[in-house]
Amino acid sequence: MQTQKKHRLKQLRRWRVRAKVSGTNERPRMAVCFTSAHIYVQFIDDTVGRTLVAASTRAKELKGQKFAANVNSAKTIGGQAAKAAIDKGIKTVVFDRGGMRYHGKVKALADAAREAGLKF
Repeated sequence: MQTQKKHRLKQLRRWRVRAKVSGTNERPRMAVCFTSAHIYVQFIDDTVGRTLVAASTRAKELKGQKFAANVNSAKTIGGQAAKAAIDKGIKTVVFDRGGMRYHGKVKALADAAREAGLKF
C-alpha cells in the first residue's frame, strides 16, 4: 500500500511540473529520467512532439565505462547532454525534473549542463 501512495504522489508532482513546462523549437524541454541503473536526458520540442537530441548512460560512445544512477554519473551525463545539444544548435532550454525534487542527482545534472554552456 505504501508504494502505491509514493507512486501516486510522484505522478501528481510530475503532472504539476508538466502543466507549467513546455518546450518549443527555440527553447526545448530538457527532460530527465532516472531509473535504478541508468540516467536518460532528452531535449523535446512539444509543439511537434519530437525528440531533438538525447543522451544517456547507455550511449554507444560511453560504452565500456561503468555508470550507475548516482551523482557522479549525473555530472557526466549532464555535460554530455549539454555538449550534444549545443552541437545541434540548442542554447537555451526549459528544465523538466520529471517530478523529482531538485537536489542530489537532479541538481548535479542541471549544474553540469549549465557549466557546459546551456542556459535555463
